[in-house]
Amino acid sequence: MHTTPTYLEIGTKNSAASAEFFKAVFDWTYTGAGQDGGWFQTPTIRVGLHGNDPQPQIGVYFSVPDLEAAVARVRAAGGHADEPGPHEPGFGRFCNCRDPGGVPFGLHQAPDVS
Repeated sequence: MHTTPTYLEIGTKNSAASAEFFKAVFDWTYTGAGQDGGWFQTPTIRVGLHGNDPQPQIGVYFSVPDLEAAVARVRAAGGHADEPGPHEPGFGRFCNCRDPGGVPFGLHQAPDVS
């Protein structure tokens, strides 16, 4: 399976401060989605933002055409995959995973645009 990163998620303690910071640094367009976050639209991918994260971090999600098949491959290779999430309008579906050593990453199936 050949893939590329298609989504990033920024977890922060203070989403409003981080939103202002990344807008100022990268000129990204920001769309708020409630008091605790939203998303940036970069020239190539979306970047989610959520607050109240006790350990600030950036998570990477890799594009997959079939989320269930990709989850099966992760598990067959000895990794851990959560159950795939539901379709999120405008975003697609996501699944959080870890390699056998505990390195976190995610899978992202883009929304059907047909």
